[in-house]
Amino acid sequence: MLVARDVMSPKVLRVRDDMSVAQLATFLTDHEISGAPVDDAGGKLVGVVSVADVASAASELAGTHSPRPGGFFSHDWEAHPAVEDLRRMAAGSKDLLVRDIMTRGVYSVPDDTPVADVAEIMLDSHIHRLLVTQGARTVGIISSSDLLGLLVGR
Repeated sequence: MLVARDVMSPKVLRVRDDMSVAQLATFLTDHEISGAPVDDAGGKLVGVVSVADVASAASELAGTHSPRPGGFFSHDWEAHPAVEDLRRMAAGSKDLLVRDIMTRGVYSVPDDTPVADVAEIMLDSHIHRLLVTQGARTVGIISSSDLLGLLVGR
């Protein structure tokens, strides 16, 4: 039986809550990821932020606010328009910081959680990533892409 530690990425890329949204957009596109955990200045985990959060903030600033797109997921990172779209959205949010747009709730599972349970949590919670823990320590992250990779044998 596969468990969370079998499919997680042990490299957890994090951002700081005092980072600008423009810096966040660059970070996400440079690392070809759609979201990341957020730490405060002391290194404490305080939330998560995603491309959907950037899009939501940009639409609010443009006066075209609609409910956060729960089904939103980044375009294929090979297609550069998604990168440019994200940077354009972030440019309009230049005064916002990550702490202004992040989601404060953080989902996590112990590293021995069965993958089927991980997938169920992600589906039920409408999230695209969750942290993997061993005791109180974060040891990895699982994204929707990691789970899809199982279907194609990656």
